Amino acid sequence: MAVPGGRNGLVDDDDVAEHAEAFGAPSDDEEAPLPPHLRALADAAQTGNVDALGTALDNYGGSIDDPVEDGDTVLHLACLYGHLPCVQLLLECGASLECKDEEGAIPLHDACAGGFTEIVQWILNFAANTEGCVTRMLNTADAEGDTPLHHAARGEHMDTVKLLLEAGACPKKENTYGQAPAEMADQDTEVRALLTAKQVEASVHMAN
Repeated sequence: MAVPGGRNGLVDDDDVAEHAEAFGAPSDDEEAPLPPHLRALADAAQTGNVDALGTALDNYGGSIDDPVEDGDTVLHLACLYGHLPCVQLLLECGASLECKDEEGAIPLHDACAGGFTEIVQWILNFAANTEGCVTRMLNTADAEGDTPLHHAARGEHMDTVKLLLEAGACPKKENTYGQAPAEMADQDTEVRALLTAKQVEASVHMAN
């Protein structure tokens, strides 16, 4: 998953560069430039320029689901940066909702991490046309075992959390570290309280 600097409370560009350098990875200034045909796709998705995205797609000879940056597809990037018109165009053009990036995350993970409720709703509505797709997405775990609900909870995006729960996301599902979604949110927050209650409710329901 690429990290948009300074958006939705995430780390800023300087922090990203420092983190990369600390682990021996190249900073943004040192990264090899993307080939022009991929750069056009990535730039359009990141900036939300839907017209430029349409043109870049028309000029691209590969698959719409090819990774274009940090293992992310164009749909991952549009979801990550919160550009609904780009998401709509990509889905209409056949982009896969279940394509995974190098960390095992699907586009829904990115939309939930940013708290982009409109995009999450659009994705869920679109996925409803494919049997089992919504359930599979809600249960998809990334490399650390986090589901989209874990990502929404970590960002304390209440509206997104509620939407996922209504769609059938499991509040009990634990990640690799044994943490349920409730544990992603800070103590004494509304998101944590809601998810804890839903987790207990689900446990009682299963016991009965």
